[in-house]
Amino acid sequence: MKVLITGGAGFVGSHLADRLLAEDHDVLVIDNYRTGRRDNLQPHDRLRVVEGTIADADLVARQFEAFQPTHVVHAAASYHDPGDWEEDVRTNVVGTINVLRATEDVGVERLIYYETALRYGLVPMEQPITLTHPTVAGGSSYAISKTGGEQYIQMSRVDHIIFVLANAYGPRNISGPLPTFFQRLTAGKPCFVMDTRRDFIYIADLVDITMRALAGMGQAGAYHVSSGSDHAIKELFDATVAALDIELDGEVEVRDRSADDVYTILLDPAKTERDFDWKISTPLAQGIKEAVAYYREHGITETFTHLKLDE
Repeated sequence: MKVLITGGAGFVGSHLADRLLAEDHDVLVIDNYRTGRRDNLQPHDRLRVVEGTIADADLVARQFEAFQPTHVVHAAASYHDPGDWEEDVRTNVVGTINVLRATEDVGVERLIYYETALRYGLVPMEQPITLTHPTVAGGSSYAISKTGGEQYIQMSRVDHIIFVLANAYGPRNISGPLPTFFQRLTAGKPCFVMDTRRDFIYIADLVDITMRALAGMGQAGAYHVSSGSDHAIKELFDATVAALDIELDGEVEVRDRSADDVYTILLDPAKTERDFDWKISTPLAQGIKEAVAYYREHGITETFTHLKLDE
């Protein structure tokens, strides 16, 4: 395959690029490095990296025309600043349209899009959430713009798989609670956890199902990529403390969630498990150990969240 990955220097995109290169596929990455890291990708004969934004339609069109990808994985997303609505729209909506136009022009076999579970809104109507749940994104610019991009994909003529994701975690992840816990605990700073629960999926499991979709498994449309069970954020914190092999003076503070945060996001993966013959294989504690080992070696200079947090 010749796979073009938008956001390929980011957490998910770089792990996928590594897997594709290990299996002798050609990879082109487009990334503006706003949340990606340059050390996430190592030089490789079959890898080409282009620095730029997918909001630049001319750049996108030129790269598609030159590379002639057979498949596209659209992993690029803006979530750097929850108050920068304009950038979210430029990248997550206009950028997605640019990728779609180029995909249609080149005749790509399949496009894969990573979507947020916040497409179901801040107060889902059911738990676990099934694929029949209405799309009611709201409450954050990230959710609105990502779901807007998804809707353009659904209107396109491109064969596509939309993976609605549980919280992905693992080495290279610099968003969400896990890297924040690591950063604060190793600096001796106080921590707190939100009174929320999440469904976590380890990066290798996400790459596995993406590879199956690239190979042609699944029918066009949306699928949940999830473990099918949720965990309190305090469980994640406790597992991070255990992986660091440290002792705290007392129990961590548990705070009420902010207005734009969801209490729980639990996705029903039944259709995914059936159509892709796939289930997660990495226990949470093991995945956290591997993530912590990465953070110890590479460090974390900055973490990101799509939520607008109080001071």
